Amino acid sequence: MLSTVPAMLPSDSLLHFPAFDGGFTPWDCSELLPAIQSPKPTISTPSSGPVQSTKTVISSSGSDDDPNRSVQPDRMNRTHANAKSCPNDVSNRAVSVVDERKRRRMISNRESARRSRMRKQKHLENLRNQVNRLRVENRELKNRLSYVLYHFQRVRTDNDRLQSEHVLLRQKLSDIRQILVYRQLQHMSSAWPCNTVIPEQTPSLIA
Repeated sequence: MLSTVPAMLPSDSLLHFPAFDGGFTPWDCSELLPAIQSPKPTISTPSSGPVQSTKTVISSSGSDDDPNRSVQPDRMNRTHANAKSCPNDVSNRAVSVVDERKRRRMISNRESARRSRMRKQKHLENLRNQVNRLRVENRELKNRLSYVLYHFQRVRTDNDRLQSEHVLLRQKLSDIRQILVYRQLQHMSSAWPCNTVIPEQTPSLIA
């Protein structure tokens, strides 16, 4: 607290100090209470106005009247708050960067999976088309094979038939030759007059 003393004090108040109860004077009280200081009188001069002497009285608490002490904790608290908020901001930024990377990686993985599915689906479709084409070709080849086998069987049957006919015709030709030889011999024997033997007549073997 600041205590001021008026510029003009009466002379009686400066010379006579009443004694306190118990016989103590203000000087004795000042020795007992050193924390409380007596105000100094102000001296007035003609050239200047009254100069007031002020002196700060320090209270026992020490924190109520000093503004610097109240400002310093606020600054310290603000500094601590800023120091706490800075790591939080950095951590939030790091988390956001990590989340952004995860999101991009997830999108990239989805695109890769989609492209892979499309490639697999296209490859599967190509395989299905190839299988269908091979099935058609296989069916055509089977039909051709059946046709060839059918004709082969017919040719084989015809060959067997022709071979049988060939054997039969050879046998007939052989019989005809024998008949011709016999007739030729018979004709030659009839031309000799001394020959009294009558040849036996053989039936014709030609059908």
